[in-house]
Amino acid sequence: MGTLSPNNMMAAISDCIQQRTGKTLDEWVALVMANGLDPLDQNSVRQWLKTKHGIAQNTQWAIADAAARATGWVRPTPDGYIDSQYTGKKATLRPIFDAIRAAIMRIDPLVSVEGRSGFTPFVHNRQFCAVEAKSKLVILGLRFKTAPESPVLFEGKAPGQCTHRIDLSNPNQVDEEIVRLLSIAYAQN
Repeated sequence: MGTLSPNNMMAAISDCIQQRTGKTLDEWVALVMANGLDPLDQNSVRQWLKTKHGIAQNTQWAIADAAARATGWVRPTPDGYIDSQYTGKKATLRPIFDAIRAAIMRIDPLVSVEGRSGFTPFVHNRQFCAVEAKSKLVILGLRFKTAPESPVLFEGKAPGQCTHRIDLSNPNQVDEEIVRLLSIAYAQN
């Protein structure tokens, strides 16, 4: 089975919300609005759902998303999310992301690029890598079943579902070794 798109995932989760919580999605959205929460601050909404109501993570995400959409918010496209990650002081890191993305597309031009607010996952059957901009570097996270030996690779649990990471501060670091590691992560997932 392939990876669900964010919209399909939300629909599947929404169908189960009433069974899990005793309230419909619409009832949860109304409760968010009635409690004076800013529905556009999805992190705060999720935290409130967790601490005040004990709502599980995926259900938190679905409710927060629905509350934001109820105000007219539209989920950005993957490229919209990417653009928002490389603004301000992080704008200088965009060439590193672009070099990583180009290397991934050489491996498989049909790899799915997904949008997240804090990082960019790349999916082939399942997430095999994710890229996150930090203040002065870009983290390339790779997901391995069995990690290969490499002097640039070390264990790390973020971004996304990654088991290992590489810190990059220059687009020229996206070399054949990085392509080799991306190819192995791609093949293992």
